[in-house]
Amino acid sequence: MIEVRIHGRGGQGAVIASEILATASFYDGKFCQSFPAFGVERRGAPVTAFTRIDDKAIRMRTQIYVPDHIIVLDQTLLTEGVEVTGGLKDGGWIVVNSRKDLQGFPGFEKYTVATVDGNAIAMSHGVGTPVAPVVNTTILGAFARVTAVVTIDSVIKAIKDIVPTKRDENGLAAMEAYEQVFFRKGSLGS
Repeated sequence: MIEVRIHGRGGQGAVIASEILATASFYDGKFCQSFPAFGVERRGAPVTAFTRIDDKAIRMRTQIYVPDHIIVLDQTLLTEGVEVTGGLKDGGWIVVNSRKDLQGFPGFEKYTVATVDGNAIAMSHGVGTPVAPVVNTTILGAFARVTAVVTIDSVIKAIKDIVPTKRDENGLAAMEAYEQVFFRKGSLGS
């Protein structure tokens, strides 16, 4: 079983990202679960969403405490007391929406850190506003590339089935992130 925890802020689409990821895995022939955990339910507050993916039926119905991978929609969560790496398995991926140099994430040495400038990509495709770019679909493209947990084709299909507006733009943003994601050792394309 693959377990993914998504960290974001209220209004960034962490819950929708979890649904898209689960739907993409379903399109890839897997069993899946998607569910959120809410605390203070207001825009900007930390939000966590979860996705489970497996080749067989999933009977577990708990939060994910020991994820295989983590997605971070807002890099400020890394420095604001949210324990995003809590329970992350050694060797797990952390996919972060950030334009920072990969060396900007000290303490993540036992994980593989992938970054993509989701804000810039989302804005270049008109997804969200300049003040609040919507990066949930964008970051899933990067996640698909570095983990191969789901295919990019299934991610784009799920985006087009789930996202209520700007489906094509969201799909293009996911594809661009898939092509531009970087990880600790450099670009996947090099």
